[in-house]
Amino acid sequence: MENSSPVRVLVVEDQPKILKNQLKLLDAAKELDVVGTAMSGEEALIEIQRLKPEVLLLDLGLPKMSGIDVTREVKKRWPAIEILIFTIFDEEQKVLEAIKAGASGYMLKGATADKIVEAICDVRAGGTVIQPNLARNLLKHFRMEVPDGGQTPAKAPALLEEPETTPLSERETEILQLIAKGISNNEAASMLGLSKATIRTHLEHIYAKLEVTNRVEAVTEGIRKGLIDV
Repeated sequence: MENSSPVRVLVVEDQPKILKNQLKLLDAAKELDVVGTAMSGEEALIEIQRLKPEVLLLDLGLPKMSGIDVTREVKKRWPAIEILIFTIFDEEQKVLEAIKAGASGYMLKGATADKIVEAICDVRAGGTVIQPNLARNLLKHFRMEVPDGGQTPAKAPALLEEPETTPLSERETEILQLIAKGISNNEAASMLGLSKATIRTHLEHIYAKLEVTNRVEAVTEGIRKGLIDV
């Protein structure tokens, strides 16, 4: 059943002009309820406790407490809150760190209002917003390549094992491949002639079969097992 209630969003951004522009975009969306704003990580933690948002739209470049630190603290204290990173083009390494800390994905500053709103709704529904280049770099990270003169990490052999027989159906593999290309739930539903609810059901099955909990992990595991290409 579709969740029709507006998504409760807290916007965390330290630049007043950018924050003003974000609010202008988001306030017009009936799918969202912007419950508050914060201009620092410390303020965000206070406001989260007071306002109980469902999704945090979080800038990475905050003063003092970074967006990565905020992500770690929020996921530790309020694991049900979804975090969507709002970033610029040259922050990919920081985005990787934020996703490892528990963020559900990222949007580039300058994205259209429709894309931002859709991404927020997707993460509230349990999805993850991930782009193909990020999926590739996540895989490189999880492979844990051996540094010069270093020892092979204990986890590396398991992650580099031979591809396993696919546990996914043809439709599930097709959907996972679309996810790896950065396609949203809405776009996948439109392309395949399915409802968003059906896409989410397929994603739940994919997560269960691959023993993962979100899109980032599903894409990484799918690449590792040779089920999909990016």
